[in-house]
Amino acid sequence: MAIGDTSITVVGNVVADPELRFTPQGLAVANFRVASTPRVRDKNSNGWVDGEALFLTCRIWRDAAENVAESLSKGMRVIVNGYLKQRSYQTKDGEQRTVYEVEVEEVGPSLKFAQAHVTRNVRQNGPGGGQAAPQNHSGGFGQAQPSTPRNDPWNSAPPAQGPADDEQPPF
Repeated sequence: MAIGDTSITVVGNVVADPELRFTPQGLAVANFRVASTPRVRDKNSNGWVDGEALFLTCRIWRDAAENVAESLSKGMRVIVNGYLKQRSYQTKDGEQRTVYEVEVEEVGPSLKFAQAHVTRNVRQNGPGGGQAAPQNHSGGFGQAQPSTPRNDPWNSAPPAQGPADDEQPPF
């Protein structure tokens, strides 16, 4: 990230399965497109309708690119956070075009209409290098698994019991 980069967070649906490629140096890069469609109030019908969709190409690198290619698919609702980039090019007909893309820092599923089960990758060769060995610490968010070690920082205890419906919370 450079000083002055425009940070952006987009919630939308993946338009097509991510494309995973590798640079000549062996770095993984995944490209995917997200469509974000606002809901707007229609004064005539007094109801909600879809507004004009915003389509953005998203690019993510390295291990995260491989995770995206394995995890995301067409139609999934995602939350993408990154930096808006502008790129200009010339078409075969000589027309100048400008596109906006997102250099992705973080991406994950939206849990508004879905559930997710996370599988954590543990690095074999330390931070920043090597292949990841999948470690299944899944079971959803906030659920402890009996086979999960207690010293695992990703392990979370079951939710505490809250007050009964007729009791006041303790705060």
